[in-house]
Amino acid sequence: MSVLSVIGLTKRYPNFNLQDINFSLSQGKIMGLIGKNGAGKSTTLKCILNMVHPDSGTIKMFGQDFKANEEKCKQEIGVVLGGIDFYKHKKISDITATTKRFYKNWDEAAYQKYLQTFSLIPEKRVKDLSSGMKVKYMITLALSHNAKLLILDEPTSGLDPVSRDDLLGLFRQLVVDGERSILFSTHITSDLEKIADDITYIKDGNLLKSAKKAAFIESFQHLKEPGETGELSLEDIMIRTERSRYDV
Repeated sequence: MSVLSVIGLTKRYPNFNLQDINFSLSQGKIMGLIGKNGAGKSTTLKCILNMVHPDSGTIKMFGQDFKANEEKCKQEIGVVLGGIDFYKHKKISDITATTKRFYKNWDEAAYQKYLQTFSLIPEKRVKDLSSGMKVKYMITLALSHNAKLLILDEPTSGLDPVSRDDLLGLFRQLVVDGERSILFSTHITSDLEKIADDITYIKDGNLLKSAKKAAFIESFQHLKEPGETGELSLEDIMIRTERSRYDV
């Protein structure tokens, strides 16, 4: 079953077009959304969430039209977007007290568990958190109301390698029972090598390919140089397609 379907998503700007994006995320799976900076990843995520109004296209979540059921759907999703900051002088506990009022299924036990998992101190103020700790706090909020779909924009950016691996392990654990699904954009393709089930690649506002990870990687092996052995990695694929005039 698809928990998220993006159909014909298009958004036009004076100097950039996101054009006819189509992909589907199945229940219990992790999808990586890749592309260089400015390719349209964040615009895609914001259109999905109706934070940016697309010019055309349909978004379905949990089998429902998202726009017609936005309030209901948003109770079932957790979101971490880059570029969103909190009031710098507020304590974590104060921000949480406000945030949890918006969610009918807020799980205080889960919240306390993730505070401990990420070594977050409720009395700390936002201005005293590192970039990595801010990411961990946003993920803690996203995981504390039993969300069935997590939508994450560069969730591992700013984390040290050990913390990044711990977070990736958590993502994999979250989908084991098939109850949650994760869509996240990242430029760290090695993260996706470890945990993604599916890859969606946006290049210059166009969908280059969306497929299961193994099939995705296989479809780009023709980019190998003559005599080159071994399978191209996701990083190799991105570097070679971005440098070439590879057409959609």
